[in-house]
Amino acid sequence: MKLRDIAVMLNAEINGNDDIDIRRVAKIEEAGEGDITFLTNPKYQKYVETTQASAVIVAQELQAGAGTKPALVRVKDPYVSFLKVLQHFNPPHDLLPPGIHPTAVISKSATVGVDVRIGAHVVIGERVRVGDGAILSHNVVIGDDVRIGEKTTLYPNVTVYFGCVIGARVIIHSGTTIGSDGFGFAPKPDGTYEKIPQLGIVVIEDDVEIGANCAVDRATLGETRIKCGVKLDNLIQVAHNVVIGENTVSAAQAGISGSTKIGKNCMIGGQVGLTGHLTIADGTKIGAQSGVHRSVEKPNTTIFGSPAYPQREAFRIQGAAVQLPDLLNTVRELQKRVAQLEDMLKQQKQERQ
Repeated sequence: MKLRDIAVMLNAEINGNDDIDIRRVAKIEEAGEGDITFLTNPKYQKYVETTQASAVIVAQELQAGAGTKPALVRVKDPYVSFLKVLQHFNPPHDLLPPGIHPTAVISKSATVGVDVRIGAHVVIGERVRVGDGAILSHNVVIGDDVRIGEKTTLYPNVTVYFGCVIGARVIIHSGTTIGSDGFGFAPKPDGTYEKIPQLGIVVIEDDVEIGANCAVDRATLGETRIKCGVKLDNLIQVAHNVVIGENTVSAAQAGISGSTKIGKNCMIGGQVGLTGHLTIADGTKIGAQSGVHRSVEKPNTTIFGSPAYPQREAFRIQGAAVQLPDLLNTVRELQKRVAQLEDMLKQQKQERQ
C-alpha cells in the first residue's frame, strides 16, 4: 500500500516521500524497511531519528531533526491513527464459519436470530434468546432463560448460567463463567455453614469486554450488573450484587467483594482487592496491588497501598516506610544511651548513700 493512500485514509500530512510501499506495521524500535510505526510517548522520540521504519505516524506538532530518515505522517491523534492502520493490515479473522455446527444442542424453545454462528458442542437451554449476528464458539453452554444481544461474541468454553442477560456487542473470552453462585453461607451453631440460595441474576450491558477465566457471580437477590463499556482483564472475580459503572476498566487478578458499587470511568490496577459493601466514586484510580477497605466518596481520587490511602498520604507513608530501618537503628541507639544514663544515675545515687 502506498504511503499516500494511508495519508488519505488518516487525513494526514506527509513530510517525506509519499510513494513508499508500506507492507506491515511494527514497533518503532524494531521496524525495518517497508514498515510503518507510530510515536505517542515522548520518551520514545529518540527512536524517530534511529528507526529503520519507512514511515512514522506522529503528532502534528512533533519537532524532528533535520536528518530524520523516515517519512513523517502527521495526524491529530497518532494512537487512534495507528489503530486504523493496524486494523487495515490485520483484518479480524472469522472465529467460526457461518452456520450452526451439527453437534450443537439447541432447545426447541430457544430463539436464534439471523446470521448467528454456533460452534461444535454448544448447548443452548430452554427459552434462550440469541440476537442477530451473535457468535457462540465451541463448547459454550447457555442456561435456560438467558438473553444474548446482537453481535455478541462468546469464545470457547464460556458458561452462562440460567436467567442472565448479556447485551449487544459484548465480548467474553474463553473460560469465563457468568452467573455462578455468589459466596453466601450462614454459620450454624454446630460450626457448619448453611448455603444461602443465590436467586438473582447477572446483567451485562452493551459493549462490555470480559477477559479469560473470569467469574461474575449472580446476585443473592436482584442483580449483579456490569454497565455499558466496562472492560475487564483476565482472572477477575466479581462477587454477588456488585455494580460496575460505565466505562470502568480493571487489570488482571482484581477481586471485587459482594455488594460493592463502583462508579463510572474508574481505573483499577492489577491484583487490587476491594472489600464488600463499598462505594467507589466516579473517576477513581486505584493503584496495582492495593487493598481497599473503605469507600471513596470524592470523585477523581487516586488511591493506592494496602490499606489504600489517597495518593499524597500514600506517598508520605511509603516515604516513611523506607526510613524505618534507619529509624529503628536510631531508636536502638537511644535505648542504649538511656540505659547507660540510668546506670550512671543509679551508681551516683548509691555513692551518695
